[in-house]
Amino acid sequence: MVHDILITNIKGLVQVRDQHPAMLTGKLMSELPILSNAFLGISNGLIHSYGLMEQRPSGIKAIQTIDAAGKFVLPSFIDSHTHLVFATTREEEFVMKIKGATYEEIAAQGGGILNSAEKLQAISEDELFHKSVSRAWEIIRTGTGAVEIKSGYGLTTQDEIKMLRVARRIGRETPLMVKTTFLGAHAIPRNIEKATYIDQIINEMMPAIAEENLADYIDVFCEHGFFSMDETERIVEHGKKYGMIPRIHANQLNRSGGVQIGVKTGAISVDHLENIGEEEIQMLMNSATMPVTLPGAAFFLNLPFTPARKMIDAGLPIAIASDYNPGSAPSGNMPLMISLACIKMKMTPEEAINAATINTAYTLGLSATHGTITLGKIANVFITESISSLASIPYRFGSNPVGQVVLNGKLIDL
Repeated sequence: MVHDILITNIKGLVQVRDQHPAMLTGKLMSELPILSNAFLGISNGLIHSYGLMEQRPSGIKAIQTIDAAGKFVLPSFIDSHTHLVFATTREEEFVMKIKGATYEEIAAQGGGILNSAEKLQAISEDELFHKSVSRAWEIIRTGTGAVEIKSGYGLTTQDEIKMLRVARRIGRETPLMVKTTFLGAHAIPRNIEKATYIDQIINEMMPAIAEENLADYIDVFCEHGFFSMDETERIVEHGKKYGMIPRIHANQLNRSGGVQIGVKTGAISVDHLENIGEEEIQMLMNSATMPVTLPGAAFFLNLPFTPARKMIDAGLPIAIASDYNPGSAPSGNMPLMISLACIKMKMTPEEAINAATINTAYTLGLSATHGTITLGKIANVFITESISSLASIPYRFGSNPVGQVVLNGKLIDL
């Protein structure tokens, strides 16, 4: 057998699972299988073989051989919550936050989501793509191989479509696996009644988006001052009629009822959860809805961090995503998110890596193809720099542990 790529002398081949679970819950999140002194063979874009170096079949050859002595190999991170298609950054609001302005106060002064919407509406689809695709390559360099991208900065039918077309194009023109989410219910545009806007979302945006097959998921910002529980339920139930699977922005600023609506509507995930209590934990315990924490947003906004330790100890799964966006989490660096999860949420490195691979794969419907080192899965992996242990990834917060990246079985030029 001649492999396309053979990675040898791997210090630790991480997340090796002959049978891949759909998700990991509770105590199982601490279990992270690692093969020491291992090899990994990649052929035709897929994981073809792996094992211990001393058990490597004789005569195995490759077009390209990579010596990973002193390095770890991991499945690429899966970032299941981002807004990386946007027109421009919002540093001016960052300064306002430093001076004490709250998220709500900034929004009331014309900032926040509406600020991003105005900037995005003013540029062409091509310009938006070229601004956004650089961020796609940015996250590839820090180990991400699959990503969810939301709309929600358009807030008109044509601009929501523009965002989703750009997201789909990123999936075609980069090595990333991209899943898309329609988030028209992200904010209420100026000079329009909320009820009128919700009708536009349901009766104009959804049919147009479905006609072009632009969205895999439907999302709503269920939060005080944005969309209520009843409004959220109505919107996602209509989205389901167009084949869009629900995922909910839930409990970021308040205990907003987003978890309850997520579970009720069969959402694949409820994301944020900075404000969550026993009632929500118990509801999630009896559901197939994945709790997703976004530590970058909690860090940037000085919000409470999701009580991941409490949730895991109760038996729940946890997923970690970046929330990469210009207003509340301007970073798609998944190693940094893992660091924050360990430092601020008391997750172990093993739990955090499971949360950013297997459990995020579940939320994007990618469990069969991504998230583990398993025969036949898509060969999305990265090779670290030389590091002393796996715990070095969260320990060295802010640094990039990624040395080389293989996506779809091809070594990527970084």
